[in-house]
Amino acid sequence: MKNFMLILCYDGTRYRGWQKQGNTDNTLQQKMETLLTKLLQQETEIHASGRTDAGVHARMQVCSFRAETERSCGDLLKDIRAYLPEDIGAISLEDAPPRFHARLSCREKTYLYRIWQSNQPNVFERKYLYFLPGELDTDAMKKAADILTGRHDFSAFTTDRRVRTGKKEGEREIREIRFEQQRDAEGNPLYLNISYTGDGFLYNMARILTGTLLEVGKGRRSAESMTALLESRDREQAGPTVPAQGLTLWQVKY
Repeated sequence: MKNFMLILCYDGTRYRGWQKQGNTDNTLQQKMETLLTKLLQQETEIHASGRTDAGVHARMQVCSFRAETERSCGDLLKDIRAYLPEDIGAISLEDAPPRFHARLSCREKTYLYRIWQSNQPNVFERKYLYFLPGELDTDAMKKAADILTGRHDFSAFTTDRRVRTGKKEGEREIREIRFEQQRDAEGNPLYLNISYTGDGFLYNMARILTGTLLEVGKGRRSAESMTALLESRDREQAGPTVPAQGLTLWQVKY
């Protein structure tokens, strides 16, 4: 039995997320398992580094699966690429150590959230941005991000009921939150990119963190309020869950 590591990228626009579900076959996991089962002529289960939500994209999604086969990685990768739809790309396939597991072996992930601040239309990137025209107080947002960085209970930043009811651990470590802003020649804001690097993320955590930081940027809450928000463990006190289209799983480390 061989163990494989497959790295994918995908446009998540038309999918119901990564994890397979009983009421639809339109998930990335289901698509990949159906394809691998066909190519390898055996039932194949695939695991990913993280379960991206419906509409979320991935620049680097690391997956693992096991199979009884004598086929080389190069030969199998060629066939995977041939049968994948145009919005899913297979970057690489290689043999993995026997104990490697894409999710359990993962040590760090980075998510990138992209915001379009201009009033001008952005036709070609519209599926990968959150449109929010206007200025934001990025200095205040950075102060709030400093408070959120570190190991905390992020129960206030998830819609996972298991965490909110205490059935699942809500503690995670955010190692870095970075801001990158681009302006046009006249000094008007165009992009604001926010990246989150941590040891793991709760369900909808990156999107709720972004929604909360944007409220700080709009002056609707103070940066200092992040301390009480973390301590509250109350989802109702955090900001909105921003749209999935602006979020991309950017990098995974082992």
